[in-house]
Amino acid sequence: MVPKNYQHLLALTFAVKEINESPHILPNHTLGFRVYDSYANARTTCQATLRLLSVKERLVPNYACSIHNNLIYGVAPVMNDKTPGLPFYQMVPDETLQYEGILSLLLHFSWTWIGLVFMDNDNGERFLQTVFPMFSKRGVCFAFTKKLPPHTYITNINVMLERGAKIYDKLVNSKANVVVAHGESYSIAIFRWLTYISELNIMTSKLKGKVWIASAQMDFNAFVYQRDWVTGIFHGSLTLRICSNDLPGFKLFEESRNPLSTKGDDFLRIFWQQAFGCRFPASVMNEVEEKICTGKERLESLPGDFFEMSMTGHSYSIYNAVCAVAHAMHAMSSSEENHRAMVKTNGQKLRNEQWQLHQFLRGVSFNNSARNKVSFSGKGEVVSGFDVINWKFFSNESFLHMKVGMFDLQASPGQTLTIDEEAITWHHWFNQTRPLSVCTKSCRPGSSKKVKEGEPYCCYNCITCPAGKISSQEDMNDCNPCSDTEYPSKNQDFCLPKTITFLSYEEALGLSLAIPALAFSFITVLVLAVFVKNHRTPIVKANNQKLTYTLLSSLLLCFLCSLLFIGEPQKLTCLLRQTAFVIIFSVALSSVLAKTLLVILAFMATQPGARMRKWLGKEKASAIVLCCSLIQAGICSVWLGTSPPFPDVDLFSMATEIILECNEGSVIMFYCALGYMGLLATISFTVAFLSRKLPSSFNEAKFITFSMLVFCSVWISFVPSYLSTKGKSMVAVEIFSILASSAGLLCCIFLPKCYIIVLRPEQNNKEQLIRRKH
Repeated sequence: MVPKNYQHLLALTFAVKEINESPHILPNHTLGFRVYDSYANARTTCQATLRLLSVKERLVPNYACSIHNNLIYGVAPVMNDKTPGLPFYQMVPDETLQYEGILSLLLHFSWTWIGLVFMDNDNGERFLQTVFPMFSKRGVCFAFTKKLPPHTYITNINVMLERGAKIYDKLVNSKANVVVAHGESYSIAIFRWLTYISELNIMTSKLKGKVWIASAQMDFNAFVYQRDWVTGIFHGSLTLRICSNDLPGFKLFEESRNPLSTKGDDFLRIFWQQAFGCRFPASVMNEVEEKICTGKERLESLPGDFFEMSMTGHSYSIYNAVCAVAHAMHAMSSSEENHRAMVKTNGQKLRNEQWQLHQFLRGVSFNNSARNKVSFSGKGEVVSGFDVINWKFFSNESFLHMKVGMFDLQASPGQTLTIDEEAITWHHWFNQTRPLSVCTKSCRPGSSKKVKEGEPYCCYNCITCPAGKISSQEDMNDCNPCSDTEYPSKNQDFCLPKTITFLSYEEALGLSLAIPALAFSFITVLVLAVFVKNHRTPIVKANNQKLTYTLLSSLLLCFLCSLLFIGEPQKLTCLLRQTAFVIIFSVALSSVLAKTLLVILAFMATQPGARMRKWLGKEKASAIVLCCSLIQAGICSVWLGTSPPFPDVDLFSMATEIILECNEGSVIMFYCALGYMGLLATISFTVAFLSRKLPSSFNEAKFITFSMLVFCSVWISFVPSYLSTKGKSMVAVEIFSILASSAGLLCCIFLPKCYIIVLRPEQNNKEQLIRRKH
């Protein structure tokens, strides 16, 4: 029913023939063999084994009366747990290694959403129990798992059609473009029922292209009655095959087989009739018209699923098995110890103690005629890798298989699989583009996966990374934060280095603040020069000349101290900028307060019987300035002595910048200094406001009131603005407040006097000073 299996018998025959003709292996001995067809059935296999163990043509288990047909090496059942002491050799590596090879293929192509189709038998169950956890652990999910019945007898056709139709529907409707198939050597013939069902449904639906991946046990073959069934759904399949090369002379050996001339091969005529769909004359019934076999039919004309001229992987394993036994027997026969133990019976038997053969099989190592090394591991498994084969099927039922990669079991981890993707032919449905088989398309960089509730972890939604985090690769389970010195890109797919920033003279903001500071400093110097030049005039002498010079000098220093806030923070500038600012401003405010008090005292001193003249001394005003300033200096001294300001780096206030700043050290002391300055400003404003209507042409109280109103407005606005900004903007706010408040004092107090001194000198006389308002 499976003509292609005949090549296995040819491989066995060819190996025995090659050994018997070689003068280097078992000279003076001739190997023979007996073959029974197992029909891929466990019961028949056991029966054939018993026949081999019994007298020829007699099934008498455990009893042998003939000395000419003793079995040295025979068939064995599938063994999951190898019994210690019981020799067992496998001509293929362990199946788990094949599954690892298939898993490597899936991971290489990023196929994480697959279907499983396997035979409904013990082997299929073991396959499912093995690959399910293995694949799941590496991120591969299963869209479906389906079983195919193991038999295709005519009586089961209806069952096959019914179950095949369900699997066909699942294949059509599934988003999984990759199907992993598992079975025995004949299983592809069973899988071809899907082809037959797809032909029946060709008018109503069309099977989407799938990538079929099969293990090394499977072979592309067909039952006799599947001769005309198309194989289009398997086009582009990938299978594993034991690493092999063509054997010299094997093709000629195949071509020499002919049912008319070959003797002693009871299988040849059966194979010939099934493969070519003909009958030899002796087997043709008179009343039935049959195609007559001539014996001249050519094997190379057969479709590949019936017979291949090149050796298949299964046949290659059989060939190597025969050679391994022969080399072990040769080593045993060459041993001096074994020679002494030989039972000489005209060379027809090597020895009775057959178990001795296995110690030589364990260590057998040779190169076969294809120049491939054959040896067994400590577990009794052949040491070999797997070729990755790509299958191309054509309309005339022929096919071509091409090696496109290799799974090397001896390679270092991560390098076991090599693939030439350019050499792979995919199913026509994919238009020769790399197939995609995922439940959810990849989440782009900048997003992460969120598993859908109640569905496999391969099915997920893509969510954008939260602020401050990135994902640099596709399908990341979570987003990762950037380091403290980096920030996410716009698409949140990689981290960018933060720029180091501080308020500098090179940028527009720093320059726009430095220029007014210098300009107001220059204006203050001019005003001071005007007052010094006109120091003998009444308007300059009024309200304490020394206080005027002190106030102007402190305002000049206020404008200049704002420059300490511009530029890269250094240890010295950080120590000076805030302390110098609050002390200088305290001197200025103390001077304003003293000037306001002098205005009030001067007015009260002019009243009849006033006793205030003694408080008008210059030393009293200086004492006020000195006392108020010393209090602020004391606060700053405590500040510098306990927790002084220092250069610092702010990594977190700005998302894209590293801010070089001055850390104020003790925030409490900083606000204490500002608070004391605010207290002086409040007292000065209150006193000036109460005395603003005193009569005098040179009454400074109303000008001081306006100036302190500006000053207080600026610094009341400063606090929330300062707290709501970050980085160099915070520094700019403080500089602006310093400049605005200082300019308010300068303009409101001194510009009116300068106007009189420079432009209206006639008003700068003593009469104007003592004139009272009526």
